[in-house]
Amino acid sequence: MPYIDESPTMSPQLCAPQGPDGETVSPTPPEGLLPGKGLEMKKLVLSGFLASEEIYINQLEALLLPMRPLKATATTSQPVLTIQQIETIFYKIQDIFEIHKEFYDALLPNIQQWDEKVTVGHLFQKLASQLGVYKAFVDNYKVALETAEKCSQANSQFQKISEVNSCSSLPAALLYKPIDRVTRSTLVLHDLLKHTPKDHPDFPLLQDALRISQNFLSSINEEIDPRRTAVTTPKGEARQLVKDGFLVEVSESSRKLRHVFLFTDLLLCAKMKKTAVGRHQQYECKWYIPLADLTFQTLEDSDSCPSIQVLPEHELEEMKIKISVLKSEIQKEKKAPKGQSRVERLRKKMNEQESWLLTHSPTIPFRIHNKHGKSYLFLLSSDYERSEWRESIQKLQKKDLQACVLSSVELQVLTSSCFKLRTVHNIPVTSNKDDEETPGLYGFLHVIVHSAKGFKESANLYCTLEVDSYGYFVSKAKTRVFRDTTEPQWNEEFEIELEGSQHLRILCYEKCYDKSMLNKDDNEIVDKIMGKGQVQLDPQTVQSKNWHMDVIEMNGIKVEFSMKFTSRDLSLKRTPSKKQSGVFGVKINVVTKRERSKVPYIVRQCIEEVEKRGIDEVGIYRISGVATDIQALKAAFDTNTKDILVMLSDMDINAIAGTLKLYFRELPEPLLTDRLYPAFMEGIALSDPAAKENCMMHLLRSLPDPNLMTFLTLLEHLKRVAEKEPINKMSLHNLATVFGPTLLRPSESEHTKGQHITSASDIWSHDVMAQVQVLLYYLQHPPISFAELKRNTLYFSTDV
Repeated sequence: MPYIDESPTMSPQLCAPQGPDGETVSPTPPEGLLPGKGLEMKKLVLSGFLASEEIYINQLEALLLPMRPLKATATTSQPVLTIQQIETIFYKIQDIFEIHKEFYDALLPNIQQWDEKVTVGHLFQKLASQLGVYKAFVDNYKVALETAEKCSQANSQFQKISEVNSCSSLPAALLYKPIDRVTRSTLVLHDLLKHTPKDHPDFPLLQDALRISQNFLSSINEEIDPRRTAVTTPKGEARQLVKDGFLVEVSESSRKLRHVFLFTDLLLCAKMKKTAVGRHQQYECKWYIPLADLTFQTLEDSDSCPSIQVLPEHELEEMKIKISVLKSEIQKEKKAPKGQSRVERLRKKMNEQESWLLTHSPTIPFRIHNKHGKSYLFLLSSDYERSEWRESIQKLQKKDLQACVLSSVELQVLTSSCFKLRTVHNIPVTSNKDDEETPGLYGFLHVIVHSAKGFKESANLYCTLEVDSYGYFVSKAKTRVFRDTTEPQWNEEFEIELEGSQHLRILCYEKCYDKSMLNKDDNEIVDKIMGKGQVQLDPQTVQSKNWHMDVIEMNGIKVEFSMKFTSRDLSLKRTPSKKQSGVFGVKINVVTKRERSKVPYIVRQCIEEVEKRGIDEVGIYRISGVATDIQALKAAFDTNTKDILVMLSDMDINAIAGTLKLYFRELPEPLLTDRLYPAFMEGIALSDPAAKENCMMHLLRSLPDPNLMTFLTLLEHLKRVAEKEPINKMSLHNLATVFGPTLLRPSESEHTKGQHITSASDIWSHDVMAQVQVLLYYLQHPPISFAELKRNTLYFSTDV
């Protein structure tokens, strides 16, 4: 029977259920499920789960056995433990026992009288809705563990009672038995969904239970320390590993990938030694700081810290495209008869490129200082992770720590132990995953951040959204600041591009208006994190056409948000508008003819507004505008509202930039046309500069007049934006990366004729690099005049 093994040695890292290759498993309900077979499989899954549920209830009873004699002695003159100690150690175990006993008693008769009419979804939904008890249990765990350890050491009677009741590992069981159970339930929900038709009444209830369980596991992952492993120094001191992970250190003005280990009394920075094939891998210690001497450096104190070298964004984008192309090649080679050796070579190359990206992407400084020595600078891509490291260190520093100085032998022993103690074994790149398909979601996640409550004092509050891609998290969107409130109501919608993403993080900040703190470098975040949390982007839950509302709880704060997902193959479709009266989704020649203009009014007005007040805006055209603002502008242009100029002058500039991008994205065919697309791809690939010049100019001349005029107008505008690159950080290459696919990507019907694209990442990587290069060619070209183009006919033949 599945899922009966209840051993307490299960890994403490809680996660979504995983398949044999380590990839996240997403249940796919069978479309043409045979009633008999599906029903039988469902019964088998439930029977196995019921058997393991019985074992679990017995184990909970065993955990509760010591509580009774302990409580009996608590009121006597010689108590083994005080009432408070008992309530701390056995906190919520009784409640958990009762919840599962009630669930078991309700499920048993359903399985005994099994037929197609039996429903169990409501029982699992109720079980999932009671996970708040587990949350309280987890929050109390560390105190319970410390209390149990102290009582065992100080009181031999307590130790004997624990041993008599087979609870010698009582502290470990206190955490891992109940939490392992939630992980087990989540696995079962996946299996039940696989064998439940979509139209069965159980299906939505089981889906809801799965969503609640996954979000719960995702949230407590953030709170439970890894199972700490002790290492004994030559002096006999116990030193435990609390946290470890890969961070980028700036050392000697260059970026180095380090493995950082946080122990109970010191922080150790190591690098993996190069060893011969087959030899045991070892770490080399670069430096360590006793926590008693460690401080977090402010920017004012950091004159001695190295400056942060930030690569141009287009180089990072180019590398992402190369990685996407490699992923596509790997998928194709896997299906080829003799492609395995080439797959290994491609994997190695992809690993190198992903490692490069992981090392060069982070820009958020995390400065650490030794009171008696040097300062060190790490770079992180996520403020969420920076705050996790800072909080973990500060928590340990609250204890009475003594400064420690390690001898060379002690340091060598400690560094050698890191290889066995580590909890993070590989750098977080996809090439380290042996998965058949790239995990995660590719496409666009629409998120509405509604509101938050639970703040004790009024403050100036805003949220940021982070998602993971290419092995690291990055901030993708930010709400406006809601001033002087305990209950901010943002109600802002964002469109976030996902590139193999599996999680969404929300961070809530209090805005800092202290003038002395504001003049920081671009990447310094001085605002205070009030709370943070994350949810798993489960394809089953997210990939529906309807909005899905959820709540993230963080430090007593609740942030309410909604999300829905559009897969990349759907989001790339150019859908013509059914009504010809608007401008979005309508052919450009129809719009210019109706307006009696050479360039659509929407293009002219958006460009004018961006040049008036957005040309100095950092990340203009790259940073997303609020989706609700963009939709409001879209509606105004579509209905030709008289107040459009007033709206434009009042609207956030990123929303106006976003509206212009959306207009080009929603054209029924690209601005540079479907017909000429193959020729543009061939032209940009030419090696001879003269031939390329002739071809690329001839292709422009071949465009219809409205398309050509609009393209030239946009081209000159983007060049003016790039002139301000020192201020707005938008180079010609950055702008080509943003606009290239939007202006060239063919409409689906043309592009997919005769093609078979194997995955979502294939769709994205296909021709993207060439589309960027086409626009970049024209952006780097001397000014192109419409009249000059039309007059200067070159004598050569290009079949277009």
